Amino acid sequence: MTDVVMPQMGESIVEGTLTKWLKQPGERVERDEPLFEISTDKVDSEIPSPAAGVLAEALVAEGTTVAINSVVGRIDEGGTAVAEPVPAVVPAAVPAAAPEPAPAPAAAAPAAEPAGEAAGPISPLVRRMAREHSIDLRLVQGTGMGGRITKQDVEAYLAGRAAAPAPPARAEAPKMRVEAMSTMRQKIAEHMVLSQRTSAHVTTFHKVDMTRVVKVRARAKADFQARHGFSLTFLPFVARAAAEALRAFPLVNASIDGTNIVYHNEINIGIAVALEGGYGLIVPVIRNADEKNVVGLQRAIVDLSTRARSKQLKPDEVQGGTFSITNFGSFGSVFATPVINQPQAGILGVGAVEKVPVVTEDDAIAIRSVCYLGLSFDHRLIDGALADLFCQKVKAVLENWSEDVL
Repeated sequence: MTDVVMPQMGESIVEGTLTKWLKQPGERVERDEPLFEISTDKVDSEIPSPAAGVLAEALVAEGTTVAINSVVGRIDEGGTAVAEPVPAVVPAAVPAAAPEPAPAPAAAAPAAEPAGEAAGPISPLVRRMAREHSIDLRLVQGTGMGGRITKQDVEAYLAGRAAAPAPPARAEAPKMRVEAMSTMRQKIAEHMVLSQRTSAHVTTFHKVDMTRVVKVRARAKADFQARHGFSLTFLPFVARAAAEALRAFPLVNASIDGTNIVYHNEINIGIAVALEGGYGLIVPVIRNADEKNVVGLQRAIVDLSTRARSKQLKPDEVQGGTFSITNFGSFGSVFATPVINQPQAGILGVGAVEKVPVVTEDDAIAIRSVCYLGLSFDHRLIDGALADLFCQKVKAVLENWSEDVL
């Protein structure tokens, strides 16, 4: 037997929630084939089977949160799959009820009569009118001889019924929908509140002229797509500029540990990835981002974001970040104040690139491609002057772009 354990999905993660078994007891599973899904505050992920065989036991029910390294199931490497998988919980057998005797054929029902009969004889015409209009003839006042109901009496009744005011509509109670948060949403909520409670958040904004980057991208994007098989976006340009600035100002790449400052030797940039429909956020990490050019950064962004949305990220790909970037401009936003991804000291938000009229140095009006960068930083560690110098470095790299992107 091989134990299946809850993996550690991040350096600060101590537990995870098993959200779904992808195999049931009795089913065959191959080594590295997805076996179950888990959710933590950093990632939703499919966990591969540690061995090939048959899932002998599923020890943890779906929706259960357990500590890392807890045994959640067992693989029988020599087992044989059963024809039908054994459910985790087998319902108790219920004795079959004795068959009931078939009912006797019912006699043909008589033709429907008017709802209610009035006293005295009723003419076939009045009877037909009552049937067609669903009239209870006991409610109709007859004016014929001996109180007999006439055609005119039925017509008068119908006219009065049509003229009667409709009963007032009953006010409907306001409709409300309540549903439980997903495990990921709960963890994100906890992480955001923790960050606001931990760091002294300040955000500074800088306007960047992206015209040169826009022109470089426009010239290169067709060949870039043909050569590399994926599109060229603005994000790798910003990541490249941020990496340069982080190298120039290492305190922005540092973090706080109690009363100590931890300077990181690597520049590992986390890229915030919104899941489908905006129902979650994952921040996979590009390691040694300062060693990559635009092609390498774009390839890493495409790879990590694609696998994040398909729950294929590995545990070490969502940990170890030293700084983060969030591209809210991809959804049309111009300004935002991003929340710091703990235990980092800063996160750079990128707004939408828009064409706007700008006053040039010679006092002329020109159309330029502009975006706003919003840097949220931990004021316990970084002062405003340093934050602005960092942003000015990012701005300078972008506005004076000179690197080849092919």
